[in-house]
Amino acid sequence: MHLDDIGLYVRIVELGTLSAAARERNVPVSQVTRALARLESQCGARLLHRSTHGLSLTDEGDTFLAHARRLLDTAAELQGELSGRIAGPSGWVRVSVSTIIAQTLIVPSLESLYERHPQLHLEISADDRIVDMAREGIDIAIRTGSPAGDTLVARQIGVLARRLYASPHYARRHGLPASIDALASHRLIANSANPGHNRWRLGAGREVREFGVRGHTRTDNTAVVLALVQQGLGIGRIVDIVAQPLVARGELIPVLPELAAEPPVPVYAVMLQERQRLPKLRACIDHWADWLARGGAPVSRAARGRSPRSR
Repeated sequence: MHLDDIGLYVRIVELGTLSAAARERNVPVSQVTRALARLESQCGARLLHRSTHGLSLTDEGDTFLAHARRLLDTAAELQGELSGRIAGPSGWVRVSVSTIIAQTLIVPSLESLYERHPQLHLEISADDRIVDMAREGIDIAIRTGSPAGDTLVARQIGVLARRLYASPHYARRHGLPASIDALASHRLIANSANPGHNRWRLGAGREVREFGVRGHTRTDNTAVVLALVQQGLGIGRIVDIVAQPLVARGELIPVLPELAAEPPVPVYAVMLQERQRLPKLRACIDHWADWLARGGAPVSRAARGRSPRSR
């Protein structure tokens, strides 16, 4: 059996159709069909039922899928270990991340990541939704909060704090609230995708409470929240790593900073359990943990140690 055929079979199952697998590989559907027929002939069994309703696994196909995934993971781990020892981590890493974290963590850190590991390449999928990592072929998902799933492994790489901000333009037109209750009369930016983001914890000492936000404007994208706040369209909750540089430039103003009671949110790098030991994934995650620990400052060559090229 060809390892490439086995990998293609796994992607057919994960994507759900032969045509989707063909599009992903940029090959004709007939080529995918021949590869599947080749595997079934070698196995001496039908692996997939085809019907007008789509594809479904046979019992033999389900057994083959489990072994195929283990085989591919072992091959990837072996290749990664050997190439990592010789020339450092290499290859493509597909990363799923929210737009705002992509802009403030992933993109600013890339130059030093590529300097340290010149044979790495990233494909960034920027979206606030929670992705199906196996189905979409994601290597690392950067997520806040507690990740769930028996097939996933998460490593905490830092924490993010969220506070309330407004623009100077908004402050000139509407003023700023002097108390928690005064927020109710202001234009607030709400999150339409995650109701938990609309419960703002505010107060001091024992007088901490949740303020429920219905929103004058709503969006499902954290990057759009920032854009709305910058345009003076309301008060929004933004992560500090994004907001602080804008505050320093006079583009944003903290709102009720003395009453900010939101606990820091852990940031996790999430991987499929069977891929957590790949050197290229570990290299990215170690780099981002360093980056967040230094508050977004570039990681110096001395702090990183010698690059693989100098060993």
